[in-house]
Amino acid sequence: MLLTSKLPDIGTTIFTVMSKMALDHNAINLGQGFPDFNADPRLLELVNEAMLAGHNQYPYMPGVDSLREVIRDKVSSLYKRNYNKDTEITVTSGATEAIMASVLSIVNTGDEVIVIEPNYDSYVPAIRLAGGVPVRVSMDPPSNLDDTFHVNWDRVSAAVTKKTKLIMVNFPHNPTGAVLTDSDLNELEKIIAGTDILLLSDEVYEHIIFTAQGHLSLASRPKLAERSFVISSFGKTTHTTGWKIGYCCAPEALTKELRKIHQFLVFTVPSPLQHALANYTSDSSTYLNLPEFYKTKRDRLATGLSRTRFKPYACPGTFFMLADYSAISDMPEAEFAMWLTKEHGVTVIPVSAFYASPDAIEANHGLVRFCFAKTDDTLDRAIERLMQI
Repeated sequence: MLLTSKLPDIGTTIFTVMSKMALDHNAINLGQGFPDFNADPRLLELVNEAMLAGHNQYPYMPGVDSLREVIRDKVSSLYKRNYNKDTEITVTSGATEAIMASVLSIVNTGDEVIVIEPNYDSYVPAIRLAGGVPVRVSMDPPSNLDDTFHVNWDRVSAAVTKKTKLIMVNFPHNPTGAVLTDSDLNELEKIIAGTDILLLSDEVYEHIIFTAQGHLSLASRPKLAERSFVISSFGKTTHTTGWKIGYCCAPEALTKELRKIHQFLVFTVPSPLQHALANYTSDSSTYLNLPEFYKTKRDRLATGLSRTRFKPYACPGTFFMLADYSAISDMPEAEFAMWLTKEHGVTVIPVSAFYASPDAIEANHGLVRFCFAKTDDTLDRAIERLMQI
């Protein structure tokens, strides 16, 4: 049978590859970004209660009313943007589906979409499936261990053409942990001024941030919010990545188009999970306490890595930490990550995997990504192994 693939150069994601290697080699998996601890027992009880209460049939396509109310109130409180729960908030099957639906809803054949690289791996396939053309703009790497990657906004501005339909941003940033500043938002406002460019902001790590200023959502700036799909995830917030529950806040015109796609991608998402999350997230402490919870884990990993030959970089956001391995090897990042899994039983993700050309010199900075959303025991056992290198 002759098939013409729509994504001929796309294979299995690096996260799946490395997680399988971790299993095959009995390695400690600090690669793929998921917690190895369970969610709050109260949340699990609420799911059971929702099932017993009969919330087991198709919910309303955009999401159950109570959950959209909670999202509305949370965003209003944190970012001072008042989204209409009926026309501007949609509950999705994880942030990945929200990203796909957003891109498919507004990108047409030949439209250009600017992507900040390194970038999460679902962005470019979504653009290509919509018929769009990805335009990659690389971030500047950190200059020292106290620094992080930075967006070069002059480079972003230079990439804008008459065909630019969308700019995709992701902060707190996966894989680098970088966060937005007021200056970044100012520059983005300048770039889109006088244009019809739309924005997609992947903010799934909004509550895992360690700066005094906290997360700066695109929803907090009226000039940005009025043309943005702002996407987040309950999976990251409640330690339930396997539930795949996310949401998108966007102006009514954008939401209308997004829902046209959403209803045919998944129609809706599991009813009992939505009801449980609505009940649970109505207590703001469930997300406001996350920074302190993850800061302890971040510092535990950083302290542990400082006792090895790895050099950890600053981590102002997400539950990922980058580390330099130049004192150990000059192997390319992907090769080093596989070697580390096979020979020392600790799995990480090469940062080069987040670039269009992972083998290119420009994509290899001698960095790997560690996930610290793990129990203390998991982190300590991994450090013990890494100290043997």
